[in-house]
Amino acid sequence: MMAGVRHAQVGSLPGTDFAAAARFALAETPDPSHLPELPARGAPAQLVGRATALAPGLAFDLQPAGWRLTGGALGVGDSADARRARALLRDDLDRFEEAAQGFVGPVTVSAAGPLTLAANVELPRGDKVLADPGARRDLGQALTEGLRGLVDELRGRLPDIEWSLQLDEPQAGAVLAGSVPTASGYDRHRPLPAPQAAQEYAELARALAGVPLGLHSCAAEFPWELSADLDSVSLDGERLGTRDRDEIARWLESGRELRLGVVPTTTPGRVPGVDEVIGRTLSVLRPLELGEAAVQNLVLTPACGLAGWSAADAHRVLRTLRDATEPVAEQLTR
Repeated sequence: MMAGVRHAQVGSLPGTDFAAAARFALAETPDPSHLPELPARGAPAQLVGRATALAPGLAFDLQPAGWRLTGGALGVGDSADARRARALLRDDLDRFEEAAQGFVGPVTVSAAGPLTLAANVELPRGDKVLADPGARRDLGQALTEGLRGLVDELRGRLPDIEWSLQLDEPQAGAVLAGSVPTASGYDRHRPLPAPQAAQEYAELARALAGVPLGLHSCAAEFPWELSADLDSVSLDGERLGTRDRDEIARWLESGRELRLGVVPTTTPGRVPGVDEVIGRTLSVLRPLELGEAAVQNLVLTPACGLAGWSAADAHRVLRTLRDATEPVAEQLTR
């Protein structure tokens, strides 16, 4: 295969059998692979619930409106749902370790990013953490500490794997734009200034030094403001504006990894053919006229997770991406 074009998944997979999902991920996307998420198991296994399980020293419970800080100590203020989230994470790590015996190569672990987490988790007395700078800082620091500990643990369990982190930020654009609704639904939280968010991301990257760090968002308006200290970005190729194309060109010229979503995931079961995937990829990258630089660090992915798909269709998606990698490299380097 030419020029290093690869294929990958961006996180979630269908079903509730984690051991089977881990074997599937390791076999179908070996470079890079990923530690799967299975949201079908309920809120404790979904994006925000998963992140609460990574935040040491904080306690959470699950309300009809979503996850909430309790204000209590870890292990005291946690609800049954929060304990379930932590237990699921521990069990998943055990099962992934078993499935990955003998595997050598890169694996990505994904988690909710700090902006999306602040826009979803509520304070003990209501409203979002986003409304309280001190609480947002505490939650972000706990997440960073938890991610650092998770990578250290995984390196100890599976030292032959090259571990990286992917921060999922579907709501980063809304946080920066000031379009996140307040608890009442009648108002919006004030926008988080982009320089402040960028500084917080720089601090996060420093705290996770030595861990390759990526950002994924399949929402419109990719948050490039957060990307200065990152090693990879992952975005939906169908939702690009003029700014995105300019940023992609600069990104690839800098030698950093681009994970480009070229299989739409909003219609489960609609698996495009290889030629369609090639066409989507070329429509984004060929106008940039980057030649070899366009494919040196290119990874083809679904636009978002595949949790709502069948296992058979998820398999077909990843096989289609694999089959498109070599033709894409050939076309872009002619």
